[in-house]
Amino acid sequence: MSYIDFDKTQLVNLKYSLHRELLRTNRAGSYASTTIITTNTRKYHGLLVAPQPNIDDNNHVLLSEIDETIIANNFEFHVGMRMYPGEVYEPKGHKYLKEFVSDPNPKLVYRMGGIVFVKEYIFAANDDRMFIKYTLEKASQVVTFRLKPFLAFRNVHSLSKENDHVNKEFKEVKNGASWQLYDGYSRVFLQFSKKPVYSHAPTWYYDIDYIRERKRGYESTEDLYVPGSFDVKLKAGESLVISASLEEKNPSYLRRQWTSEVNKRTPRNNYTNCLLNASEEFIIRNNGKTEVVAGYPWFGRWGRDTFIALPGLTLSRGDIKSFKDVTDTMLGELKNGLFPNVGHGEKAAYNSVDTSLWFIWALQQLHNYKDDSTDIWKEYGASLKKILNSFKKGTLYNIKMHENGLIWSGEHGKALTWMDAIIDGNPVTPRNGYAVDINALWYNAICFCLKLATDANDTRFISGWKKWPEIMKESFNNEFWDVEKGYLADFVIDGYKDWSVRPNMIFAVSFDHSPLNDEQSFSVLNVVKNELLTSRGLRTLSPKNPAYKGRYKGDQKERDKAYHQGTAWPWLLGAYAEAYLKVFGDHGKEAIEELYNGFEEVISDSGIGTISEVYDGDPPHKARGAISQAWSVAELLRIKQMIYKESN
Repeated sequence: MSYIDFDKTQLVNLKYSLHRELLRTNRAGSYASTTIITTNTRKYHGLLVAPQPNIDDNNHVLLSEIDETIIANNFEFHVGMRMYPGEVYEPKGHKYLKEFVSDPNPKLVYRMGGIVFVKEYIFAANDDRMFIKYTLEKASQVVTFRLKPFLAFRNVHSLSKENDHVNKEFKEVKNGASWQLYDGYSRVFLQFSKKPVYSHAPTWYYDIDYIRERKRGYESTEDLYVPGSFDVKLKAGESLVISASLEEKNPSYLRRQWTSEVNKRTPRNNYTNCLLNASEEFIIRNNGKTEVVAGYPWFGRWGRDTFIALPGLTLSRGDIKSFKDVTDTMLGELKNGLFPNVGHGEKAAYNSVDTSLWFIWALQQLHNYKDDSTDIWKEYGASLKKILNSFKKGTLYNIKMHENGLIWSGEHGKALTWMDAIIDGNPVTPRNGYAVDINALWYNAICFCLKLATDANDTRFISGWKKWPEIMKESFNNEFWDVEKGYLADFVIDGYKDWSVRPNMIFAVSFDHSPLNDEQSFSVLNVVKNELLTSRGLRTLSPKNPAYKGRYKGDQKERDKAYHQGTAWPWLLGAYAEAYLKVFGDHGKEAIEELYNGFEEVISDSGIGTISEVYDGDPPHKARGAISQAWSVAELLRIKQMIYKESN
């Protein structure tokens, strides 16, 4: 029995099965995603979704799905299933499903009377290629598999519509065919381990409906192009391997390559291994660069997410090389002391005050892992000085250190902290001025850099910065702390102090260097625990606040209103766990271990084998947002390290 599996009763229950999604990626930015019954419910779903650099900076759905018809005794069993407007399903192939297992790769078992076959998927680790394997386990006679590719050739954020520009020509290749629907796109090659019979019969399937997009307030129907069908005959015990790729391959090696890919995988046979497997999927290597994808299926690279997630994604696996490869890539884009928030090159946006400070925090985690200050200062000292000096002197978006040592930032209409949702040009949670998390990061960064410089005997740096920690500590307490309330203001601007109870104050407790004393730390932790802690993360706003929104749902505007106004974020538990263990030491281990183990419940929910981006602030804390988020997975792995450290 697999660690993650679903039986027939669960699979035929569409309310249950369509809520659970699969994700598989390669190391170059491509992915495959669908539901556990292979019915696409999002425009982001597809069997081959890959970057198209000749078109834009996004992924594109090339091969949406492969529809199967099983033919025996001149009777056709239609195994596929699509949704059409009005929640009409056609065909209803899910009724033939018997079982789904996820380890080491997704496997679906179908039964149609005396016919039993297995369908399996695996995405090549280092190649833009999806493998699909069909095995006819039981049949009293030869069975024909008729396979139809559904092609989209469009940006993941768009939808395909019937048009006169589609190129209906195909090219015959060894044991298959290839297509390029529009200029500028890569060709898609579909090849078989056994020679098929291809019938070219171009047609469009209209108004395929994606229920998840409709519920998110977006256009939800598209037309998909089907160029024809492939027929392959199999007898009992025989297997067929298909390759969907951006390059022509030698089909003679498909069976061997399938086995090789399966053997490379970390088994998803327990909770921790699922997290480790998921962590590998976010790190991509392309064109000499190594980057972190913030989340699947719709996020690209985000600078802030990169540095917050990096220690958990890499150091939890002992992978210092990937850690350094990512930082080297990001340092190549450092400008004015800032890293890109989103985008690349000329399209990069540097509208983030904290990304550079999270970079310093990430180096701090590397230092704690290696316990070697000298090498880190030697390798990164010049960049650290650039960042600190830029913040001290002033840089973009009014980011500047004031005479009191605190960082002030912000412009009208901009959201520079991680609470960055904007509606109609206005931040939902405006936090201009002194933000508590930014200044906790800043204080920690200065103290850490002074430690590195002291160990490396960099006297010039020390003399220029050694006076500031005491000044900052006093200023931090004067601006943010309230003795009667017993917690920290979220932000301060022009004498106004925002006392909304938000999780941003937890970082002033969690970081290695804190401007708070033990009594203050205990008090802040207690407020966060009592008002913000859930089993799925910290709420972004206390339920006691009239602006609190406990459900993250609706169209984009409604979701953005809730994004940082009560929605629970798993990644914040990393800081909470650090703070808790700092305050309670080994006595706090049991509570943190309970939080960590609690996420095992969601491994078979939403994104199978991974952790979602956000969860509702209200019980039962339903999974929302992206089905697999880098910093969600990363911080859980880092929490596991904390638990292990505290127990030794």
